[in-house]
Amino acid sequence: MGRLVKTFTYESLNQTVRLINGISALMLAILPGKTSILEGIHGWELRPTFRGPRFPRWMENGVSSFNQFIHEFPVDSDMSSSVEYSSGDEDSDGNIHPASPLSQSSRFSRANSFSKFDRRRTHWIRCIFSWILFPVKFLLGLPLYLFCTSFSRRSTIPANTERFQPSPLHSTKRVHALKDHFIQRTTDRRRGVIEDLHLAFEIFIEGIFDIVHKAAHSVLSPSETFKALFGWFSSHNSGPEDTARDFDATVSAATLGEDDPTPTETNASFHQSLNTDARTCQDVITELGYPYEAIPVVTADGYVLLLERIPRRDSRKVVYFQHGILDSSMGWVSNGVVGSPAFAAFDQGYDVFLGNFRGLVSREHVDKNISSRQYWDYSINEHGTEDIPAMLEKIHEVKVSELKSNQPAGEEEEINDDQPYKLCAVCHSLGGAAILMYVITRRIEEKPHRLSRLILLSPAGFHDDSNFVFTVVEYIFLRLAPIMAPLVPGLYIPTRFFRMLLNKLARDFHNYPAVGGLVQTLMSYVVGGDSSNWIGVIGLPHYNMNDMPGLSLLVALHLAQMKWARKFIMFDYGSEAANMEVYGSPEPFDLGEYYGLIDVPVDLVAGRKDKVICPTMVRKHYKLMRDSGVEVSYDEFEYAHLDFTFSHREELLAYVMSRLRLVEPPRRQQFRQNSVRLRKKNAQVIAN
Repeated sequence: MGRLVKTFTYESLNQTVRLINGISALMLAILPGKTSILEGIHGWELRPTFRGPRFPRWMENGVSSFNQFIHEFPVDSDMSSSVEYSSGDEDSDGNIHPASPLSQSSRFSRANSFSKFDRRRTHWIRCIFSWILFPVKFLLGLPLYLFCTSFSRRSTIPANTERFQPSPLHSTKRVHALKDHFIQRTTDRRRGVIEDLHLAFEIFIEGIFDIVHKAAHSVLSPSETFKALFGWFSSHNSGPEDTARDFDATVSAATLGEDDPTPTETNASFHQSLNTDARTCQDVITELGYPYEAIPVVTADGYVLLLERIPRRDSRKVVYFQHGILDSSMGWVSNGVVGSPAFAAFDQGYDVFLGNFRGLVSREHVDKNISSRQYWDYSINEHGTEDIPAMLEKIHEVKVSELKSNQPAGEEEEINDDQPYKLCAVCHSLGGAAILMYVITRRIEEKPHRLSRLILLSPAGFHDDSNFVFTVVEYIFLRLAPIMAPLVPGLYIPTRFFRMLLNKLARDFHNYPAVGGLVQTLMSYVVGGDSSNWIGVIGLPHYNMNDMPGLSLLVALHLAQMKWARKFIMFDYGSEAANMEVYGSPEPFDLGEYYGLIDVPVDLVAGRKDKVICPTMVRKHYKLMRDSGVEVSYDEFEYAHLDFTFSHREELLAYVMSRLRLVEPPRRQQFRQNSVRLRKKNAQVIAN
């Protein structure tokens, strides 16, 4: 009966999902422009790529031994895994839907349902006979029970040692349960909403029938019921610690990339059934075998930022990656070993730093009681004049200290007199606008910016050639921002439940291609037809139930001001008096007029399919820089906006690596000559 109810419920839910998927396919068929939007989004996953036997062009020289092992590993070796995946479901049209590895727990349950049914039938027959023979059993069993009780009290063996010693059967069950738990964890990191509903219905139905079965068993077999009650009362005084042992297990685990890879005991709780992917950038880096370091950075206005690192402590070649809007450092490592810019740079011998802007839901700040309105009170100005300076100065401090400690005693003074490394910056979207603002403002303030080259991927700054949707949003923000700012200071998902729901829905969008294609198309319409893999980006673990990057309303307002002014301006505070107090002028700075202050080479890259920041806007950066005498280059690729970070693009990685190699790292002989010149110059100044 229980199996029949479970099958009926399972099939009903399955047919409902197929109906939704079919309606989505019908709607998708009539939507215009879906072909260009959906091209190239299939097969996107956050995992290492095992495609092709040869190295990408950027890995042919200086490839790490770990990446060489990955490429030499046979592509079909994972097919011999002992973990068996369930076959896909086939609908009435013959279409096979890919099955999720997580569904193997349900498959085990269904495979054992026949044996469970046979055992239950045998158990019912035994209960009937035990009820008929209950008087004889009671009369013969009572003296034996009293004798055993008195004998156990006289025994010298403590009763506690027997109670805490698990039976072989119980230990076997615990081992199998733990094994199934970690098989599920290693084959699939999260379930979708549909899979959660399947699992919840199955558990609920099994629980109901288990209650009915136990109730019938207690009526038909009272002797065992009395024995169970007596055992429960006798062990009731032992406390809740014993029962808690059944829900937690201790396992040995180690993480690749840690300094001490010795397995340590870790508590695995079986109460954690939400099954969402909450990996951090650290988890992704260390799982792929790379070293990792987290460096907390505090800005001048009290924001606590996370500067992440894939360290090469003795390297004089340093690269700094900065993400764009509603993004994090996860974007630079999300394509695994082969397709990620951060790993590519590390394999080429660079010390890699991954910057993170302010703007997390967790609201990291030195003031633990800061309000939401106070925390989200910042614009792009603060990204360029507070966040980036704090992180680059921290990089300078770390590199000088490490390289100084690696120098002989006689050369320590040289390190103090010059910058012993070359720092390049690779920035995407909003990160590109912020790094330009940083360089210009530092030059105006006559402070060193530490940079040797800028590689800007579809940089923000100019937005006057945007689509109709952005024009409408800009109009709304400019008119309603004074009203919205006190009420909605930041744009993000506020509760853990809805962040978890988004994380799980992203899994469903992958499992049901028609639904995912429909959502992808609608999201692309919102951003003007950009064909980026928006569904794949939502599925990244930095959008999880614990934390996610948010968007300050003032940042959105700042972008709207740039579009309205048709200039790359700093934030307009709304009045001449406020602007005069900040800038010393009634109008905010037009950064395009100060491009002549940029004293490092700049490489600009645009995407021909980018509808968020059109190639014409990147060319506007290029024209102003070229006219201002900046050493600048410009290139275009057939990319959409997010393809620069979230897609495996070998030609882009080759281009970025080739531009980075144009910056030669400083040599010790150069340090010695520079330090000698500086000492002579200082001596002449003192003499005069």
